[in-house]
Amino acid sequence: MSDKPVFIEKQYLGREFIPITIRLVMAMFCFAAYFFTDQRSNDLLVVVGFAILVISIIMGFLLHFRTRVINKSILLDGLWTTRLVKIDLNSIVKAEKGEYSRYLFNNPVYNLHTKGTIRFYTGGKEAVHLTDRDGLLYIIGSQHTNEFLRAIQAEMKARV
Repeated sequence: MSDKPVFIEKQYLGREFIPITIRLVMAMFCFAAYFFTDQRSNDLLVVVGFAILVISIIMGFLLHFRTRVINKSILLDGLWTTRLVKIDLNSIVKAEKGEYSRYLFNNPVYNLHTKGTIRFYTGGKEAVHLTDRDGLLYIIGSQHTNEFLRAIQAEMKARV
C-alpha cells in the first residue's frame, strides 16, 4: 500500500461567492451610512466596516476541512476540535456524483448526521454521494467533484 494520497482537496470557509458578497455589502453599507450621516463623530460605522473586511480576509485562509483519498479510504479532517473521519471504501457499495442540495444557500457543515445521511460541505453545488452496506449515505461536497469521484472509483477497483 502506498502512503501517497490519490486525491487531496482543501476547502476554506471564507472563499465562497455568496458569503463574500454578503459580507462586502454589509461593509459597504457601513461605509455609506457613515459617509451620508451628518454627524461625523460617530466613527463606530467605520470601525465595524473595517472589522467586517478584516474578518473576511482572515476567513479566506481558515481551513474548514481537508479531504484525502488514500489506502482504500477517505480521510476527512477539519478544524482544531474536529475528529478525523475515516470512511473505508471496502464498505462502500455505490459512489456517484450528484447535487449537494437543492437550496441556494447552504451552511458549511462537518460530520452532520441527519436522517440516515452524513454531510460534509463547505461550498460549491456538487457532491459525491457514497452509500455503504448498511444503507448509510455520505454526502461530501467538493469543488473538484469529477477528480474526487475518479479517485474513489480507482481505489474501489483496486480491491485485491
